[in-house]
Amino acid sequence: MSTRVSSTNLEEAVKKLSAEWQETRGYWMDAKSREFEHDYLAELPNLVSQARTAVEELDAFLRKVRSACE
Repeated sequence: MSTRVSSTNLEEAVKKLSAEWQETRGYWMDAKSREFEHDYLAELPNLVSQARTAVEELDAFLRKVRSACE
């Protein structure tokens, strides 16, 4: 699996998680749900963005390595 595919899969998984969470919030609306959202979900988009940047840098590095080995 390429690094770009992995990055895209991660973004799609976060989108799906976000949609599922919005549905769950319709049923789970207490202090623990707010705590869960704060502790685990609020920072997720930022972390995925950072991961995407790292994956793009890794992809560029791997392309250079492959090119140098040819």
